[in-house]
Amino acid sequence: MAVFSVENKTLRRVLKSLESGSRPKGGVSGISEGVPSIGAEHLNADGGFCFDRIKYIPKEYASRLRRGRIQPGDVLIVKDGATTGKVSYVDQQYPFAESYVNEHVFICRPSQEVRGKYLFYFLRSNSGNSQIMVTFHGAAQGGISSAFVDEVYVPMLTLEDQSEIVDYLDDTIHHVRLIRSRLEKIPTILKKFRQSVLSAACSGSLIESFNSYNCDKWAEVRRLLNDAKDQIDGFPDHWMLTNLGNLCDGFQYGTSKKSETSGLVPVLRMGNLQNGEVDWSDLKYSSDESDIKKYALSDGDVLFNRTNSPDLVGKTSIYRGQSKAIFAGYLIKIKNRHDILHSEYLNYCLNSNYGRQWCKEVRTDGVGQSNINASVLASFLIPLPPIEEQIEITIRVQQLLKIADSLESKYQKAMARIDKIEQSILAKAFSGKHV
Repeated sequence: MAVFSVENKTLRRVLKSLESGSRPKGGVSGISEGVPSIGAEHLNADGGFCFDRIKYIPKEYASRLRRGRIQPGDVLIVKDGATTGKVSYVDQQYPFAESYVNEHVFICRPSQEVRGKYLFYFLRSNSGNSQIMVTFHGAAQGGISSAFVDEVYVPMLTLEDQSEIVDYLDDTIHHVRLIRSRLEKIPTILKKFRQSVLSAACSGSLIESFNSYNCDKWAEVRRLLNDAKDQIDGFPDHWMLTNLGNLCDGFQYGTSKKSETSGLVPVLRMGNLQNGEVDWSDLKYSSDESDIKKYALSDGDVLFNRTNSPDLVGKTSIYRGQSKAIFAGYLIKIKNRHDILHSEYLNYCLNSNYGRQWCKEVRTDGVGQSNINASVLASFLIPLPPIEEQIEITIRVQQLLKIADSLESKYQKAMARIDKIEQSILAKAFSGKHV
């Protein structure tokens, strides 16, 4: 543990200058080249920069400016708007030889008694940032004035001690962010895992060793589905490929009546269908007795989203009877015959890559929306195993998805801890001691 002697000085006393910038009258819209003009949107929350949408000021205009030119070692602070107080540091990797801040950003230029990176780290800490925000005034789009430099007290050390703290923070925070970058890959990995589970469920590979089914009953199903395809490539020999319509007693469109913010029962809409399950947030309601009777949902009903954006049309969820509910007109209730088609298995098939690819191929595209109607849905070729296998597949899928859910929960907790660790490190560094 290193212990430092600390003297607090106002930010004004340790700055060489405090500057802001400007843009030409009328703004910079339509100017495609010139000198980069850096605004609040270019400062990242992690203290770096994003240069995806750079705006420019004319070179002639820039040549007349006497303030606001960015230099290596500068600390930039957003002065107004939703991200007031956000801080970034201009290091040697900053890409522009000449650039200026606009009127929404302050440049804090350190004097010779303070390292720019040291000042940046302090102003990013909760202690430093909270002092910056003391002068915040106005509503959500308010801001800070230049007076903030008299309200911020910087713990001052020798230049050598400042360098030691900067080295410590550079190294430690680098490792924290490396861990974060690895953790951020987990949602993508889990998404691929879940899809691979669904694909395995609908191809038979999840249940290759399971052969416990009623052969006589399955033979009868085969006779009833006389147009089904047998011996299909990529599936177990005894599976069939048949139209969904052959396995259903029909398809029902939901209510077309406008729902309300309150009422007797929730009306499930396309936004309530998420990842194969019903999301019970952002609900609308109905008190129409005839609709409540006509469109009532039962445990195990599968809902298909017939109209949505091209990427989302066809998303499917299963209603598990959690609460009494009906469904809206952009949804179709699939009335599958439960003796030959298990609802859970149907839900997995429609949400698998196989099902999503089918939706992409059969949808009709309009202006901003796509559609798959009930007659098209009835033509969906579903790989069909005996009902006993469907139930066993459901059990195995649920076990695997439960593991994925557990990992996702641990990921979220880990990310929450990572978010706190960086500020904890900064607080330790500027408390007069660090480990």
